[in-house]
Amino acid sequence: MARWVRFSAKDATVSAAGFGRLEGETITVYEGDLFAGPVATGETLALADVSLEAPCQPSKIIALWNNFHALAAKLNVAEPAEPLYLLKAPSTVAAPGATVHRPPAYGGKTVYEGELGIVIGRTASNITEDEAAAHIFGYTIVNDITAADILQKDPTFPQWARAKGFDAYGPFGPWIETDLDPTATSVRTVLNGAERQNYPLSDMIFPPARLVAMISRDMTLLPGDLIACGTSLGVGTMKEPSNDIEVSIEGIGTLKNVFVQ
Repeated sequence: MARWVRFSAKDATVSAAGFGRLEGETITVYEGDLFAGPVATGETLALADVSLEAPCQPSKIIALWNNFHALAAKLNVAEPAEPLYLLKAPSTVAAPGATVHRPPAYGGKTVYEGELGIVIGRTASNITEDEAAAHIFGYTIVNDITAADILQKDPTFPQWARAKGFDAYGPFGPWIETDLDPTATSVRTVLNGAERQNYPLSDMIFPPARLVAMISRDMTLLPGDLIACGTSLGVGTMKEPSNDIEVSIEGIGTLKNVFVQ
């Protein structure tokens, strides 16, 4: 098992940003390329002495729609024959623990979507499902925040990219877990202390290896790219002036953020 983090200085005791492996409360610092033979520097840091950043810097974020049997049944929509997805801008990335602000120009409702994230580790283009596992570096947790009222604001054009594309509307982390069987765990979302989502990842229509293979037929996936696997039952609005939102996946951990209206 390996948990990879990116970090930045919290105070003068840490001189630079970097990345490393987390074991308990200690980070073993590495240098080089996270996805191509990183080398330990011999330095260690206490987790408490750094601020965690999003654990990688994706060139693109691919977000799935209608990827769970239970949600498709509730919405009374057909299950897709191939993945339905959109792209979120890299500027939507926010760190674990970050406060996300609703843009002043948008006054509508904003919803949380707790999701599993796949992090690509090797360039993938037109690969098979059997080959896909070797191209998955690991898994993380995503909150695919969405400005729900924008989606159907214009009846001629569903605005998926805009609704999900505001700055910081894609926090993920707190790290990348390289040893996880996603079909054996679940996603739990807690809003202001109340559980709102708790759904099994085994209910995915397109599980990770199939997703990676099928998307790689459309576009080349690069190391560090992030695939948000879609959400299931329990999506809801963040209504309070300040909202504590936690998304947990057993075997990974908990992504915590605050959303401020």
